[in-house]
Amino acid sequence: MPAASFPAPDPADWQARATWLRAELGRHNIAYYVFDQPTIPDAEYDKLFRELQALEAAHPELICADSPTQRIGAAPLGQFSQVTHSMPMLSLNNGFEEADIVAFDRRAREALGYHRQEVEYAAELKFDGLAINLRYEHGIFVQAATRGDGATGEDVTENIRTVRAIPLRLNTATPPALLDIRGEVLMYKADFARLNARQRAAGQKEFANPRNAAAGSLRQLDSRITAQRALRFFAYGIGALEGAELPPSHSALLDWYVSMGVPVCNERNTCGGAAGLLEYFNAIGQKRAQLPYDIDGVVYKVNSVAEQQKLGYVSRAPRFALAHKFPAEEALTLVEDIEVQVGRTGAITPVARLAPVFVGGVTVTNATLHNEDEVNRKDIRIGDTVIVRRAGDVIPEVVAHVPELRPQDARRFVMPRHCPVCGSAIVRLEDEAIARCCGGWIKCAAQRKGGLQHFASRKAMDIEGLGEQLIDQLVDRQVVTTAADLYQLGLTGLAELERMADKSARNVLDALEKSKSTTLARFIYALGIRHVGEATAKALASHFGTLDALLQASDAQLLEVADVGPVVAGSIIAFFADPLNLELIAQLRAAGVRWEESSTAEARPRPLLGQTFVLTGSMPTLTRDVAAAMIEAAGGKVAGSVSKKTSVVVAGEDAGSKLARAQELGIAIIDEAGLLRLLQEH
Repeated sequence: MPAASFPAPDPADWQARATWLRAELGRHNIAYYVFDQPTIPDAEYDKLFRELQALEAAHPELICADSPTQRIGAAPLGQFSQVTHSMPMLSLNNGFEEADIVAFDRRAREALGYHRQEVEYAAELKFDGLAINLRYEHGIFVQAATRGDGATGEDVTENIRTVRAIPLRLNTATPPALLDIRGEVLMYKADFARLNARQRAAGQKEFANPRNAAAGSLRQLDSRITAQRALRFFAYGIGALEGAELPPSHSALLDWYVSMGVPVCNERNTCGGAAGLLEYFNAIGQKRAQLPYDIDGVVYKVNSVAEQQKLGYVSRAPRFALAHKFPAEEALTLVEDIEVQVGRTGAITPVARLAPVFVGGVTVTNATLHNEDEVNRKDIRIGDTVIVRRAGDVIPEVVAHVPELRPQDARRFVMPRHCPVCGSAIVRLEDEAIARCCGGWIKCAAQRKGGLQHFASRKAMDIEGLGEQLIDQLVDRQVVTTAADLYQLGLTGLAELERMADKSARNVLDALEKSKSTTLARFIYALGIRHVGEATAKALASHFGTLDALLQASDAQLLEVADVGPVVAGSIIAFFADPLNLELIAQLRAAGVRWEESSTAEARPRPLLGQTFVLTGSMPTLTRDVAAAMIEAAGGKVAGSVSKKTSVVVAGEDAGSKLARAQELGIAIIDEAGLLRLLQEH
């Protein structure tokens, strides 16, 4: 952890004041970028920064190279100068299949003379960013260079100086005389989205992905532009080292970096043998989509430095390391056609029909084009060769077309005027990007199917077994028109459908009966009111207490709810003003759908009020949704990440980084049994 701050000196002592301000800003930077534990609000940090700026402006003799004020960027360069690396920045050999990893481990064991003993490896993420060498002399940052061809890179010192995640002075009393820290400059997904939003607003070209944005930011000749980009850095290696002893292992090297205030990714581990490496790879693969940054694989390194030196190098890569790559997330393919899909709210989405291509671990034949404006902005045409991206379980999307491969007969997409499902008019309001079918549930089978799927979904009415294929049959055969019709289904009619038998039909009927007992929040969410998501439905249920109170709520009353703004309020009022929607609610109530309302709920004790819980790992009997509902019913709040505000972490099997963070912060940790005891005690 960063060292504690010391008292502010007398403001009249300008040198001491500047020293104190630099130390404070450095301490807060380490807390934020290295430990991911902000110690002060951004506004307070900015206040200290502005004070240092003013002090240095009044007393220029106080300015030094490691001052945080020197991160604002300098005058544009004519070009980047070349830097020869003191030690080559080598590339890594790649592995793609399980057999490649087993072979890598076998070669390491044989070369080290191990027969039954496992090799210990350090395993870490392979970031999708730009490799950088940072040079520190006596603890002061002096130079940064790109990897280039491995032997020579470009001098990007002024640009790197603007990256707040990179310390300008190492946080140690005994810095080495010379240290080359190697790592990756990258951009977080959220920062990338904000950057592209600014680019759009300014009418400028958007970046294709975070890696391109990070690389483009670092290669700006004007470092003042780089200073406006939210770049991050993670260290993962070392080059030259003088005046200090090299740590005995790779994991110890990274720990040393952390102790000096250098950011190192927390998603790292040590593993034994090929089985340990594959276990790490699979664990990272499962959480890949939730990471705040892009990765394209993981990296394995023999942990012992002595063993690394014994294994040595081959050609331009070390024998002791291997990059285990994920399946490609971007690929080229052909747009064979562009059609439209109709969503549950009538939204018309253009979809590219693609020549089959393997990307992100699956064969992709369709990709979303979002809306008409997006098709025109990206200039995607039928016949184009395009870049397709798929990350994790995200719906594949078309990133861009390849201009030089466009055929002369490529055709532009034209939004149809009528719904391809029901023939109703397609309209687009002036203030919306989405065109919509006007048919509604009654006329449009596509909207009916989408609405029923939403109604039956896990976070709505949670009707197990009532999936897309079954709903398609029920709608296509005109057995079901509204959600209320679901509760009129009989065993014989269900069993006659394709892929259904008596047992399957009975299971669906049991699930329908079980779903009748629900909560007001789930019911509101299940109705599919436009702009009302799960969180807003909970807020509405909590605020109004009864459905009738919500039905009668005015615009002003709705705006009193924390999650509701003018657009959402208007959507809610319009929904309940429709007689068909009121009739649906009446039919659902008549069918036996029920929930507890405020008259009963107010009498229930709320012993966990004011406490915040975080759930991690898998529990023996409770799903996370059920556990969360129990906590919320007792007045507690459930959050997605651990922070100093967290009261309790409920940890099940395979709990990962959230559990580790709770242990670091000294937060109470309980298991499922502990949660049940806590609820029962009250």
